Amino acid sequence: MSCRKEMVIPRASGRPYEVMVVMSDQAWQAKEGRALFTVLDTDIPGLPQPERSFHISQVDPKRFDQILNIFRNIIIVDINKQIYSKTSMKFTRDKYAMEQIVLTIQSPTADEFADFCFDHGQDIIDFLTKMEMNRLIKELKDKYSKKTAELAKEIFDCELHVPDEIKSYKRGENFFWTSSNSASAMVNICMYSYPYEGPQTFNKQYVLAKRDSVMAVNIPGTLPSMHMATDTLCTFVKPIVVHNQYALEARGLWYMENDGMGGPFVSHSRVDTTRNIVIVVEGFVFAPEKMKRGLMRRLEGSLYTLNLPDEKMSPIVTTMEEVAVTAEDRRKARER
Repeated sequence: MSCRKEMVIPRASGRPYEVMVVMSDQAWQAKEGRALFTVLDTDIPGLPQPERSFHISQVDPKRFDQILNIFRNIIIVDINKQIYSKTSMKFTRDKYAMEQIVLTIQSPTADEFADFCFDHGQDIIDFLTKMEMNRLIKELKDKYSKKTAELAKEIFDCELHVPDEIKSYKRGENFFWTSSNSASAMVNICMYSYPYEGPQTFNKQYVLAKRDSVMAVNIPGTLPSMHMATDTLCTFVKPIVVHNQYALEARGLWYMENDGMGGPFVSHSRVDTTRNIVIVVEGFVFAPEKMKRGLMRRLEGSLYTLNLPDEKMSPIVTTMEEVAVTAEDRRKARER
């Protein structure tokens, strides 16, 4: 009687928001490669300085071996007019490593691939970003700020998991502010509520006016003339879906009135229909002379952990086609 051991696959390597493109060196330098690079080499919206969405690397399929194929985010480009009649995009999880995403784009010609990249570039960016956010959400299930979770439950009867370095706090009326209080790169979470007054509650002017009124009272400066405010010209709002429910995302810049402080913020506004109130959770950063991409994306991922009463924490949903990977697929991949 024999016992076959189940194959153990390694954990994915690389840092958050690093992407490896598997594409021939010749194609990478040609029109099709430049099209994909242009899509990935975009700035993150809502930051005071330009910062790229991803760190991009490329490898020829001939060099794509068992060392490189465990990278956390991989895009495999397959252009072959003998096999494909149209361009398609799909993904697999954990193909070569745990906590890995492999996005495959198949196309008959280089021109059609380039056109697809330009037409669906935002879909590619959004997908990769959502997958990174989901990794963070998974991490925050076990390791999170207990003080922030305690305040969210006590004041709003909600669940919220944010990075565990956020420990300092201040309470207000239907409001709390928690912070890492770091001198060089301070990350912060605010949560507050106000009555829901119909559809107009979710337009840009209303949401930002509410933000300014709440912050003016609860986050003052060192002098009476100083308080937090919103740079409305550099702030944008858009509808999103959180836990299958409507939410409004606001993303932009804050500043301290009559002071030199400022930085980026992102918020989610959601309706608690049972209590007929709007609950807002926001992350903002103060990190002068530092890159803010990583700080803001950790806070943004935290916003998706907000559960209103009777909700359960769930990953961000993607509509992209997913292909399941079997144990046999993994075995063949490791033998290549």
